[in-house]
Amino acid sequence: MTSPAIQQRCWNHQDREASCRCPRCGRSFCRECVTEHRSELLCATCLEAAAAERQSRRRVFRRFLPAAMALAGLALAWFVFYGAGQAFLESVARPEPTTWPDR
Repeated sequence: MTSPAIQQRCWNHQDREASCRCPRCGRSFCRECVTEHRSELLCATCLEAAAAERQSRRRVFRRFLPAAMALAGLALAWFVFYGAGQAFLESVARPEPTTWPDR
């Protein structure tokens, strides 16, 4: 006697056949219960966790953003004033143009 084929059922809908397995949690879901996220089919719970991870990374970046902007502003101001000072020194240090002798 042969054993019947084991059919996977959706974790959320027991009456539906599963079409894929979530790579993060390993549960089987039907087509309506998964969403594509960065070339992966994720369930709603894992999708929320992935969004929370991304938000936490953004928060870390946003914490350092004002300091980075201030540092970039100081560097830009230094380059501008340095260039202006060099141009001023170059214009002051120029030798006087020679004049033609009077005849």
